[in-house]
Amino acid sequence: MGLTAKIRTRDGWAVSHAVVTVTDMTGTQVLRAETDAEGAVRDTTALAPGAYTVIVTAVGYAPVASSALVTASGRAELGAVTLARQGGTELPPPGPWTIDPAHSSVGAVAQHLGISSVHGRFTDFAGRVEIAPDEVEKSRVEAVIRAASIDTGNGMRDDHLRSPDFLDAEKYPEITYRSTGLTAAGADRWTVHGELTLHGVVRPVDLDLAYLGTGSDPWGGTRAAFRATTELRREDFAMNYNQVLQAGIAAIGTTLKVELDIQAVQGESLPQA
Repeated sequence: MGLTAKIRTRDGWAVSHAVVTVTDMTGTQVLRAETDAEGAVRDTTALAPGAYTVIVTAVGYAPVASSALVTASGRAELGAVTLARQGGTELPPPGPWTIDPAHSSVGAVAQHLGISSVHGRFTDFAGRVEIAPDEVEKSRVEAVIRAASIDTGNGMRDDHLRSPDFLDAEKYPEITYRSTGLTAAGADRWTVHGELTLHGVVRPVDLDLAYLGTGSDPWGGTRAAFRATTELRREDFAMNYNQVLQAGIAAIGTTLKVELDIQAVQGESLPQA
């Protein structure tokens, strides 16, 4: 097999329309291949041993060039090649965008017994993104989550998480996040600065945000996709409950990894079902 590669976006999505071109040291093209639906190239053309230049291009992405060394086997294995969106740092078109809960997820992961993870998600939330027209850094995001909507797939555990030991959902029914600023952190990447209100405590929390692009939906609208992550310390929000096992290991980790996969619809409201 001559050439193998996987072409991905910065967030791991396959780029199915990329073109991989291989030239030798004289600049002569010796191979040209396109990625399949999984973003993979598996070309069987045998290449002569030596050094080559590999250029990966795709519509909407900045081209990437790298060197490759072909061994006596005639193979060049590039591994994963990451493409950034063309034009550097960007966000969706200006104006209001409404978060679509049906096509979004708000998840959290906690360490359990020191050896595994418990995954949970909130099923009831809403939010809005406002992209500023002139100074993108002044864009804003607001979101409200119903604390009682926590779902880890275990009813007894969910009831405990809703109790005063953790979320105290009856006393503090809403978890809110309001941004205070935005800082570019690279191509398609931003740091969202904001305040999280959780369990009655307000703390500054930054989100690592990746903008994944926009596209049309079947209802005639335009959607934008984002992925954001952050890490929270439970004690920062006065959730100090824990159970220490005989081995001295905490039953539940002190930190939470928060993972957000968001689709937002352009406009003030969601399309009617």
